[in-house]
Amino acid sequence: MKKLLIALVFTAAASAQSNSGYVFIAPGGVSGAAKTQGTLQAGGGFEIALPKGFGAGAEIGALSPWSSWGDATLGVFAASGYYHFLHGKNRLDPFADAGYTLFFHGGHANLFHFGGGLNLWASRHMGARIELRDQVYSNYGTLHYWGVRFGIAVR
Repeated sequence: MKKLLIALVFTAAASAQSNSGYVFIAPGGVSGAAKTQGTLQAGGGFEIALPKGFGAGAEIGALSPWSSWGDATLGVFAASGYYHFLHGKNRLDPFADAGYTLFFHGGHANLFHFGGGLNLWASRHMGARIELRDQVYSNYGTLHYWGVRFGIAVR
């Protein structure tokens, strides 16, 4: 395990020019049992570039129904694995991601997420980010917390 951690640190350091961070806002909804309620999510995160188009990252944010931002707001933490389809420093950077999501607010819920999107690099260090993500809760039924994320990416 120690060798794996050391290898990841050196790999990340060697590819530091491709590491990135982002902030986003995501209108969306929570869908289940044949109905959907509007939601809004906001947050930010980072991604560490790994070899051959892969990446790993984490983010933190908040998600709430449109009608009750505040009391019903959930904290959101997510850990993700990424795959970038065009390797290297391309202006268009399509990606797919999947991983673990934790909702918290007086308790917690474990979810998984998947999605994909595009970074459009306007310059060497700044770009726009759009992503469609579905966070799935499956316990006594399935709920999909989906959103279209619009954001800014920096590297």
